[in-house]
Amino acid sequence: MTQASESYNGAGSHRHFVQFYKADEPSLNRNVSGFLWDGLLRGDGLLVIGTPQRRESLSSHLARLGADVALARREGQLAMLDADEMLSRFMVDGQPDPERFRAAIGEALQLARPRVAEAGICAYGEMVGLLWEARQTAAAIRLEECWNQLLHGGGIALFCGYPIDVFADDFERTHVHDVLCAHTHVLPTGPGGDLGAALDRAMDELLGASADEVRLSMNAGLPASNLAMPEAESAILWLRSNVPDNAEKILECARSHYMASLASA
Repeated sequence: MTQASESYNGAGSHRHFVQFYKADEPSLNRNVSGFLWDGLLRGDGLLVIGTPQRRESLSSHLARLGADVALARREGQLAMLDADEMLSRFMVDGQPDPERFRAAIGEALQLARPRVAEAGICAYGEMVGLLWEARQTAAAIRLEECWNQLLHGGGIALFCGYPIDVFADDFERTHVHDVLCAHTHVLPTGPGGDLGAALDRAMDELLGASADEVRLSMNAGLPASNLAMPEAESAILWLRSNVPDNAEKILECARSHYMASLASA
């Protein structure tokens, strides 16, 4: 079982996942597909609110995992809706209107019918990602708040994707603080610890003998949090906050190693 699958099936009624995917979009497609596939096997209803490209990609990934996507859609277990069209139903003056959101998303959730009585709903939403990409960051956070009010009722697990590059300077604690606070789990950028391996290699190359000392400080300084955060992403945030003079070079080097690992996979 992958780290992602363990998170999907973890305890707790409020499960709100996020992945920062701009550095590795195929990883997002794999993780979201795994999230939906796990739900399909449990008999959950599945709801995808995404761009046409994302809906096509997720359909292909689900089919490769063994899902009969056309059958799931015909039987009403899987509903796929357009993210831009859904946003137009509840955005007012550049912000989500809570009442319109509840009405629109309530109708959408009714389209994703669980196959068994005790099952819930697994939803993937790309609307916050579209708002973030359009630099409507306050609206994206407000939309997360609307979702969280709904999720506290239980029975729904939500996966969000943000077009944020973990190697770039827009992935730093101040910039993404509200995004992190709005979720219960951060899904790893890459599979199998590839991001952590790339980061370790870059630190060794650029910091030399002091790399181990920095790692000790990092391990001691990572804050305790209720958020389930991957180790590599936590390390990147720590580097940007605590080693700002070297962080940029380390992360550019880590990017190079990470991309090379993807090319050779």
